[in-house]
Amino acid sequence: MTREKRARVGVGLIGLGRLGRVYARDLATRIPETRLAAVADTAPGVAAEIAEEYGVPRHYTDPTNLLDDPEVTAVVVVSPTRTHSALVVAALERGKATFCEKPPALTLEEAVAIKAAVARTSVLFQMGFMRRFDAGYAEAKRLIDAGTIGIPVLFKSSSRDPFPPSVEYADPRSSGGMIVDMGIHDFDLARWFMGEVKSVHAVGGALVSPDLESVGDIDNAVISLVFADGRLGLVDLSRNGVYGYDISTEVLCTEGTVRIGYLRETPLFVMTRNHVAHDTVPYFMERFEKAYTAQLRDFANNVLDDTAPSVGIDDGIEALRLGLGATRAYGTKEAVNLADVGGAQGSASPACSR
Repeated sequence: MTREKRARVGVGLIGLGRLGRVYARDLATRIPETRLAAVADTAPGVAAEIAEEYGVPRHYTDPTNLLDDPEVTAVVVVSPTRTHSALVVAALERGKATFCEKPPALTLEEAVAIKAAVARTSVLFQMGFMRRFDAGYAEAKRLIDAGTIGIPVLFKSSSRDPFPPSVEYADPRSSGGMIVDMGIHDFDLARWFMGEVKSVHAVGGALVSPDLESVGDIDNAVISLVFADGRLGLVDLSRNGVYGYDISTEVLCTEGTVRIGYLRETPLFVMTRNHVAHDTVPYFMERFEKAYTAQLRDFANNVLDDTAPSVGIDDGIEALRLGLGATRAYGTKEAVNLADVGGAQGSASPACSR
């Protein structure tokens, strides 16, 4: 039977913030393999609003009701990070294939609980690392795996937001802190391109937005990586890229280099006397719009085809371990061996204390 003739996956979406609304649009209107069967958000009126906008038959303020909905075959979790583990485990225990936005949890213990639930239930679980589904990153991975440009030796990645989030969002008790919340994409790419990381060191501070210090967070950081085989990496994170949303990665190899990313949104330069200008990428929804859609479609096809997830819980755990290790390194001002970041040690960081 062809894919076009198969029944679509009935998806329940939990979390309808700025990214959740993008996912609602994609699941309802852009992905032929899905139908948005139900939405849930604890904020009064939000689920009803989205349900009306996209013709979703059921909406809930209690996510548990969505998980118990018999029309929901698969669940997409885009709620605040602190809620991920409990919701994912509950979905898996109900036999619902589950997609979870990054990070998988705030602590390694919670992330490991997801892994245990995956093993116990044998239900499909997929992590949301959308950069892997961006055309540029996917092609770079193909070139590197094919050996076209030799062996990777140095990984460099930069993530710069055009403005800081609210203090409430930035609070590490909710988001995990900037190094985890922002850097986890770069840490996932580091592992994807280069392999496992042995140790991390980090420096940073609230250099532009001192109000972030009130919740124990920062707005700029530089993290150095040493991979298990001695190769090197560098990640810089910033919340004051005032010129635009600037995401880029470079992998230096023995026979060449790949650079991924772009800053100019419109293919237009305006050139006048002594002045050349162009626009910039506004924010993450514009830069990774196609990648977000592609990863959800990939998840739906994995559900329909009963195939393994493209990005699994181990990827989420190890990227989180990297983020927690880098956060601890920032707090202690010392290099941290990732082998020491686990269990209770991986769940807290001096940088996030208040």
